[in-house]
Amino acid sequence: MPTIDLRSDTVTKPSPEMRRAMADAEVGDDVFGDDPTVRALEERAAALLGKEAGLFVSSGAMGNLVAQMAHVQRGQEVIAGAHGHLMLHEAASYAVVVGASLRPIDEQPDGTLDLRHVREAFRDPTDVHDPITGLVVFENASAHANNQPVGSSYVRDIAAVAHQGGVPLHIDGARFWNSVVALDEDPRELAGPADSITFCLSKGLACPVGSVVVGSKDFIWRARRARKLLGGGMRQVGILAAAGLVALRDGDAGMIDRLAEDHANARFLAGALADIPGILSPGEVAQPVGERLDPERVRTNFVLFRVERDREAFLAALERRGVLMLAFMPHNGQIRAVTHYGIERSDIEATIRAVREALDELPATAAGASSSTRAYAGSVA
Repeated sequence: MPTIDLRSDTVTKPSPEMRRAMADAEVGDDVFGDDPTVRALEERAAALLGKEAGLFVSSGAMGNLVAQMAHVQRGQEVIAGAHGHLMLHEAASYAVVVGASLRPIDEQPDGTLDLRHVREAFRDPTDVHDPITGLVVFENASAHANNQPVGSSYVRDIAAVAHQGGVPLHIDGARFWNSVVALDEDPRELAGPADSITFCLSKGLACPVGSVVVGSKDFIWRARRARKLLGGGMRQVGILAAAGLVALRDGDAGMIDRLAEDHANARFLAGALADIPGILSPGEVAQPVGERLDPERVRTNFVLFRVERDREAFLAALERRGVLMLAFMPHNGQIRAVTHYGIERSDIEATIRAVREALDELPATAAGASSSTRAYAGSVA
């Protein structure tokens, strides 16, 4: 039985055009600055986001890490979302590698951080007991708030708060292009107020590996040194960067505009799930657990929900029918389905049938109940 894999948009396979570009890529030693394909990708990313320079890195986690190393001094503190990737899913690298503490701020239902709480989180630099605030980090889109996209007006506001406090703003933009497409905003406007931003090529843009960090030339120089310290001298890495250049092409030639198809498929799935007895609201970050899934909360490619069944039994029943979803949060029963390149409307229709059959097969339980949390492994991307 063919598998419909909705666990993450990281499971995508590179397009045929990407594979050809990778095979034909002109390469050189990137540590010496000699790889023309990497240079082209970094310049393209910087231009798209209105920044001076870019840096190709192996992952979004590495992008966030080198950004912190470039911005933050040891012993300083980073203000960031309490449920963001930086806080929950990057192995405490802010502490282990950067040598910083983290001041978490709860996200709001729309994925933003309350600006008053951000202001109040700044430390008193005259108090010898306090760490010194060094950076504000904001995730766009916010994965644990149903991948909500956040518009440029808010980005300007949080940048102003950071800059008034004398620190830079970094955007963790793992799925930044989903926000751009969902909001129909100019990426330069959405990224412009930030001092740095990282975005993933390996999620909805379907590249096999990689992210890009952009910012000022001085910042990128510091980030490049940090990448080297982390072992990120990747030599003839133009073979990988070539896929990123294909992804970032304009219009139908690239992968950005087609994200709208993923969003439409996610909304179609959410609309159908909302009408199925036994499917409930996910009770996601800052949202109360409701009795019905709200399709209006689905604005990008994430569908989060709960079931009135044993969660693992439900996921296993789906898998027997060729559909993979993910136990997203270990303690509140959430399930995640993510649409992406390679998933067609017919796959969504088959998924809806599989969900109905799986629910009919299993006895009703407390919503989201599960005998263990092992299915959560790998659910952080």
